Amino acid sequence: FHQAPSAFIQRARCYARPVRKRKKDFPSHLDDLPPTMLKKDYMNVPVINSVDDVVKRLLSLEMASQKEKVKIKTQQLVEKVRRSPNDNGSFEVQVAILTARIRTYEEHLQKHPKDKSNRRRMLMDVDRRRKLLAYLRRVRYDIFENTCKQLNIQYTFPPTYCRRITKRWLAKKALCIKVFQEVQKLKAPERRKQRQEWLARAKARAE
Repeated sequence: FHQAPSAFIQRARCYARPVRKRKKDFPSHLDDLPPTMLKKDYMNVPVINSVDDVVKRLLSLEMASQKEKVKIKTQQLVEKVRRSPNDNGSFEVQVAILTARIRTYEEHLQKHPKDKSNRRRMLMDVDRRRKLLAYLRRVRYDIFENTCKQLNIQYTFPPTYCRRITKRWLAKKALCIKVFQEVQKLKAPERRKQRQEWLARAKARAE
């Protein structure tokens, strides 16, 4: 005879059961890529139009990896800002490549927020892109404005440098000022002598 478990035991079992966390679906910057688009290596192959539909599907982005999709997205961003078809190293192209990498890192860190190595790489790329944009803004403002518009980048000014004032920093500053004043006092007789010699030579030349 099997006795049914009591309501208390059933509630205890449900409480002890591990809770499965639902994976959140984060928006990706690769969502606008159509799955029927071919991979980068097979786009310009002339025979691709005569192959079977199954082969086309295998060579499309539907079966592609994340790395191959990022290559396609990077190429699209580069095409928006490049100056000519042969432009592969201008500041705008570098900003486009860094933008694709930064957005890929952002998506990865949303799913894995404790990945410190990728977070450090992302911050390094953000710093590099900020420097390139600052140079473009200073030298070619029209190109800077067009680059930010095409890549959907919102440029923010870097914060002004603000040092935290501590007792140790104030004591160090006072010591440096005092040492500088003492050095100036020691150098004063030598400078006075050099000035007198210079005035004497100038007077001799005038006579």
